[in-house]
Amino acid sequence: MPTLHVRNVPDRLYERIQRLAEKRDRSLSAQVIALLDEAVVDQELRSGRKKVLARIRRHRFQPVGDVPASEILIREDRER
Repeated sequence: MPTLHVRNVPDRLYERIQRLAEKRDRSLSAQVIALLDEAVVDQELRSGRKKVLARIRRHRFQPVGDVPASEILIREDRER
């Protein structure tokens, strides 16, 4: 299994991670791995959502020519 060394971790961040590890009854290393895993999953989800939104925007209906707004069409339909 690969080893990851992180340098120059701010004291405040180190202490916060250490407190989280204690609350969850984990070692500091296990807590860092859990946090990294959560962050990677979150980034992957965000990336997937961005792709879906981009696809939706590309395929969004674009009226061609002189098409009345949907509010006008609904109002006309209700007045019949």
